[in-house]
Amino acid sequence: MEEYNVLFAFALTMFAGLSTGIGSLMAFFTKRTNTRFLSVSLGFSAGVMIYVSFVEILPESIHQFVESFGDKAGNWYAVLSFFAGILFIAIIDKFVPSYENPHEMRKVEDFQPQSVAIIQKEKNLMRMGTMAALAIAIHNFPEGLATFMAALADPGIAIPIAVAIAIHNIPEGIAVAVPIFFATGNRKKAFWLSFLSGMSEPVGAFVGYMILRPFMSEGLFGAMFGVIAGIMVFISLDELLPGAEEYGEHHYSIYGLVAGMAVMALSLLLFI
Repeated sequence: MEEYNVLFAFALTMFAGLSTGIGSLMAFFTKRTNTRFLSVSLGFSAGVMIYVSFVEILPESIHQFVESFGDKAGNWYAVLSFFAGILFIAIIDKFVPSYENPHEMRKVEDFQPQSVAIIQKEKNLMRMGTMAALAIAIHNFPEGLATFMAALADPGIAIPIAVAIAIHNIPEGIAVAVPIFFATGNRKKAFWLSFLSGMSEPVGAFVGYMILRPFMSEGLFGAMFGVIAGIMVFISLDELLPGAEEYGEHHYSIYGLVAGMAVMALSLLLFI
């Protein structure tokens, strides 16, 4: 049963990471970005992540810590783990230059020749492409571990989380494919580099699992759940909701947010 859970967790993490390729395909085979769809989708993803973080994952962190260290210390450790997760992903964001950051939203229209000409005057294209691929790999590494650990601990909440991460990765695929295309002029290479950069999610899951496996305990699970909750909340507030606002109207992002919370709530109720 444990082996099945591990394989299931890796499969979901792989699915989430490789959806960057969907974003790349959208960039190459559509003429205009469906901003309303992406706005609602990113809001939906944020709703799923925020709801599950506060209703399921953070309480699980508290439970695991309380079992090991008692009520007062357990609650303190859970809260500290939560903010440690926020600090961790915030530091990663801080050290990625703003243009190369894959969480800076791009549109399919950025492929227009005039946009390329403008970018060529301002940036070194090869550096831009390289940094874009590196940036998404760095960002996806902790996301992959977070998805995997959530799936390993509770398969019941794993699928909605994986879908939320996958939706989040679609505009990242666009964001990475655009500058890499600028750097190389090769659509196929841009697609494959963007697609493969998503592999850092399952790699993050594998490396993290192999390192942490010998030390698995209630306290470690508590810390991981707290960090996961912090990472997901930060991603939602710092990337998904601002991205949803940038792609579309304010109300579309909020509709998506509420829908994501409702779907997550319903899925949790069905598994009670």
